Amino acid sequence: MSVVSIGTWQAYWSLLEVAPSGQPPAPYGVLLANEETGEWAQRLRGPECFEDLDEGESDILDALAADLERKAGEMGGLRLLDWLEDSVSGFFRISDRTAISCRDARATVDRLFDEHVDATVRPFITHLPLYGLRAAATKFGEGMGGEQEGWVRAPEKLRLTEGMFVAHVIGRSMEPLIPDGSACVFRAPVTGSRNSRYLLIEKFDETDFDARYTVKRYARRGALQESEDREQAIRLEPVNREFEAFDLASDKFRVVAEFVQVLES
Repeated sequence: MSVVSIGTWQAYWSLLEVAPSGQPPAPYGVLLANEETGEWAQRLRGPECFEDLDEGESDILDALAADLERKAGEMGGLRLLDWLEDSVSGFFRISDRTAISCRDARATVDRLFDEHVDATVRPFITHLPLYGLRAAATKFGEGMGGEQEGWVRAPEKLRLTEGMFVAHVIGRSMEPLIPDGSACVFRAPVTGSRNSRYLLIEKFDETDFDARYTVKRYARRGALQESEDREQAIRLEPVNREFEAFDLASDKFRVVAEFVQVLES
């Protein structure tokens, strides 16, 4: 049994394989259980990765992810691994469990999935483009080609659209919602009312790059209609109370994208 030290708590992971009728076994997913708490994490492929599945096999794979999560909730992750090791055969195969140290279950499962199951980048299906904030503002704000830094695997249950991207947010003003240095998912363009939404803002008069791009809560004041509010100064609010809100005239900034969520690291 090998141990990989990458974090702070111990877990076990197994590789799940599927062997459809007439096809050799193929890696299908990664299963992980926290040694102490039984916390469960998984990432699976979909039935579409196989050709010529019969109806019964397709139905089994369609229901597999929800069934595993339900069983993990009922019996705990370690007991579920025990049950799978004792029960699966034929259509399903499971590897011997491997000990691993990690600090985040989801990030570890994603990494193992890329290493052992499928690292294929499927834009806006499995992965989102990674940009620096300046490049993101150029591409999604000005409609020009911002330099892309790579691709990042998206959270499994997040519905992806072509206006989404990932960028790192530096600074503490949005903690604890957005920890300093976090990789965050954004969506562009921003449609509908902006009030109370967390937005990526470009400040036109700011020459310091570190301060030119910021994420803040867009706050409409009082009973003003948003159309009227846009003609006046807009209140931009941090989450961290150590930082102060500020006003910007509507012609002094532009909205680049809306914050969606922080990516677990």
